[in-house]
Amino acid sequence: MPLDVSAVQAALRAAGLDGWLLYDFHGSNPVARRLTGLADGGHMTTRRWFYLIPAQGAPKGLVHKIERATLAHLPGTTAEYAGRVELEAGLKALLSGLRSIAMEYSPRGAIPYVSRVDAGTIELVRDQGVHVVSSGD
Repeated sequence: MPLDVSAVQAALRAAGLDGWLLYDFHGSNPVARRLTGLADGGHMTTRRWFYLIPAQGAPKGLVHKIERATLAHLPGTTAEYAGRVELEAGLKALLSGLRSIAMEYSPRGAIPYVSRVDAGTIELVRDQGVHVVSSGD
């Protein structure tokens, strides 16, 4: 089933969120992998990737340079990074202007099925001044 970006955007606007940031590292987030069509195993995903569906506008991705085709099948543009410095700069650009986003996060780990993004990645997002809420709803 293809990702229905317009339905996601309508839900984000209804919830008062600026976007939904999907993230995966080496298969750690089955929710993000399923929604982006990466769960079938046909794509190499050994590096971190991000896919932002904003409440308004076109989606944007961030992928490692050696896996540049990871999100090519999805709508929107994709930036590339190599190394930690470029990753953080790319994430900063991806989140620019956003205040509040959903991620596969559960406050205090209350719902482990939803809690798929590691604390360090949540910290990287929060360091950009972005509030993270659970995508569970």
